[in-house]
Amino acid sequence: MTKVSLTVNGKAVSGDVDPRTLLVHFIRDNLRLTGTHVGCDTSQCGACVVHIDGQAVKSCTTLAVSVDGSSVTTIEGLAQGGKLHPMQEAFRENHGLQCGFCTPGMIMSAVDIVNRKGSNLDEATIRHELEGNICRCTGYHNIVKAIADGAAAMGGQKAAAE
Repeated sequence: MTKVSLTVNGKAVSGDVDPRTLLVHFIRDNLRLTGTHVGCDTSQCGACVVHIDGQAVKSCTTLAVSVDGSSVTTIEGLAQGGKLHPMQEAFRENHGLQCGFCTPGMIMSAVDIVNRKGSNLDEATIRHELEGNICRCTGYHNIVKAIADGAAAMGGQKAAAE
């Protein structure tokens, strides 16, 4: 067993893990944060996306020991003070989900897209950037609309904070 220490959603956590333990299993099984989903185990569907030190990473192919000392944000860490993150709110308002299984990964990826590309996103950019996330229920129309609205709200949030 190997000891892993991380900051997850702003809280220091640690645990003993087998060196082969995937980050998604550490998050779900050890920390009981079940919003991060296991969809494919091959890094293709994006249901397991979390942010590690501010970058979107697929946690189903990341070893927990490889992120020792890192800061991890899961879907549970986006909302602050009981208020949904602007991207979460946009998915709710635009019905950017159907069954909801892919939604946490979609939202985490969407926040990363805005952080990297800015808040003024066109449909083509959003669709291209979502290539690593699969939704088996929808035609992506409402997901794309939700990301565009969430991006605009995040841009307004940043402008208000400056």
